[in-house]
Amino acid sequence: MVMAVPAATEGRSGIQVLARAIDIVRLLEAHPSGLRQREISDQLGLTRSTTSRILAALETEGFVSTRGARGRYQLGPEFVRIAASARRQASFDLHPLLVAMSAEIQETVDISIISGDQAMFVDQVVASNRLRAVSAVGEYFPLHASANGKALLAQLPEADRRRILGKRLDRYTPHTLTTPSELRAELTLIAQRGGVAFDREEHSLGICAVGAVAGTLAGDLLAVSIPVPATRFEGRERELTEAVVAFAARIADALAD
Repeated sequence: MVMAVPAATEGRSGIQVLARAIDIVRLLEAHPSGLRQREISDQLGLTRSTTSRILAALETEGFVSTRGARGRYQLGPEFVRIAASARRQASFDLHPLLVAMSAEIQETVDISIISGDQAMFVDQVVASNRLRAVSAVGEYFPLHASANGKALLAQLPEADRRRILGKRLDRYTPHTLTTPSELRAELTLIAQRGGVAFDREEHSLGICAVGAVAGTLAGDLLAVSIPVPATRFEGRERELTEAVVAFAARIADALAD
């Protein structure tokens, strides 16, 4: 005999499964190295069969991935695709604001996020000056040798900062900070300046920049920076600092809307 299931019961069941799937996703987000199925069950208080069914459904849709029959589960590629789409849309929405800011300061203005252990430009408006600073959207810059990168680095949790500081700090110019002690001292100065970071020809000779964090873009820390030729940087540190702080506040307001 087939028994009818009340719609209200089906709805509650569906919501419960969705809530458990969200709990699994959030748990995996907190464990980037992955968790085994047993660990997920134990930490969330779920039965093994329930955990197995939800993981199988999430894996089919690309929201989790695993290696081998007993491997660790991690967030899957579908989250990367969704995050990238959200970043593109958010940066598109911010573009008119970048245009206005570039026109005000008469310099290039760009925004970037952390991608792995680097800063990645997600949008840029290039100044109309004959001599100007230009970088390609999608280009990567080292966190320790760029204004936007150091501003982002200064806002990272201590554990992430220690991990990055523990790696080799490549030298790009004679001005690059290449030791953890130098960089830590610089991060202290950035904090004292309210989050404003400078690049004084540390990544490319002839190019300086000022940057500051301006909130989050699709869950990623976002920095705004103003790169300028070194010949136009000296003597304008205060002007550029005030501009980048104002721009960061305006972007933060736009992101909050």
